[in-house]
Order: sequence, then structure tokens, then C-alpha cells
Amino acid sequence: MDVDPRHYEHVAINDNDIRNVVLSYLVHNCFNETVESFITSTGMKQPADYLEGMEKRKRIFHFALEGNALKAIELTNQLAHDLLEKKEDLHFDLLSIHFGELVRSRKCTEALEFAMTKLAPFGKVQKYIEKLEDFMALLAYEEPDKSPTFHLLSLDYRQQVADSLNRAILAHMNLPSYTAMERLIQQTTVVRQCLSQELGKDGLPPFSLEDFLKS
Repeated sequence: MDVDPRHYEHVAINDNDIRNVVLSYLVHNCFNETVESFITSTGMKQPADYLEGMEKRKRIFHFALEGNALKAIELTNQLAHDLLEKKEDLHFDLLSIHFGELVRSRKCTEALEFAMTKLAPFGKVQKYIEKLEDFMALLAYEEPDKSPTFHLLSLDYRQQVADSLNRAILAHMNLPSYTAMERLIQQTTVVRQCLSQELGKDGLPPFSLEDFLKS
């Protein structure tokens, strides 16, 4: 039972709702200049609470993304001083980024000393042991990028950690940690999955965002 896309044509959508969805995405990703232009061009009221700390979050995000994790940690502690104490997984991931950058630069002695002083204490907790072993394995290769655990040096890994840090800071500031667009997609996916289960195998197919965007 497919839903005819033409049925959506008569559903009224408030322009302000669409603007708020776009603004949520821009603020979440710290597009400062675009936010200002968007607010000016649409005549929207500037949401002071959403914009609070956006420039600081942007700097933290980019430091983490670029591999300067120690600076990201320093600025995070200034903006949300107890966040990393509560989020040990995130703290470990940020420290591991710095370790990875030392390995990439072939500063092996410095990397080993850093691991012993900053990463080793996490080894007291079982869930960190395997990841610690993966990072230490990088030291065994003259070309770490060819290691089986090379993904720990990748931009994708830093992006993942930076995104998690940004969401954690937003939550710490009592702001949504996911954009309105993401929440709408999540809710739509859950609804479609529930409908598919209720209607059985002859019901709606599993929701696919890619297929939806093509429809």
C-alpha cells in the first residue's frame, strides 16, 4: 500500500516552520555568517538562546576536526567545565585523536609517553582496553596509514568525535543535540517502520531516505 505523493500537495506547511527547521540546522553546525544572513533575509527574530556559544562551539569543533584535540579539550573545559568529567568516552576519544596525530607525525616516543600518562588510566575499565590496543598497534608500523587500524587516523574518525562533542556541548547548554531536520527524519523513519510491521509483508516497504528524496 503505497501513499500517492500527490496526497501531500494539499497539506499546508507554515513558512515559519520551514524557516525554523533550516535555522536549527545552521545553528547546530555553527554556520554563523549564514545564520545572520538567513535571519536578516527572512525577517526572523534572532533566537538568542540558540546562538549562545555558537562561535565557541565552532572553534571547538574545528580544532577537534583538524586533530588539535588538546585545544578542543581546553576550550570545552572553559565553555562547559565539567562536561568531559561526565563524558569519559568523549574525553578518551579526544585524547586518542591527539595520540593519533603524534603517531602520524612519527613522534613515537612522545606518543608513547602520552599514552602512558593520559590513556593508560582508562585501561582500568574493560571497555577501553580493546580500543587502547588498537591505538597502540599503530606504533608498530613505519607507515601508520597502512596499519589495520588506520581508520583511527582518518578524517572520518575525527568527524565522528567532533560531531559527538558538538552534540554533548549543546545538551550541556540545554539546547537540542539534534537538529529539527534530523529529529523529523528519525520520527518519520519510526512511523514508517511501525506501519510496515502493523500492515505485514504486503504493507509499506521499509522507509528509505534515499528513495524518499528521489520520489
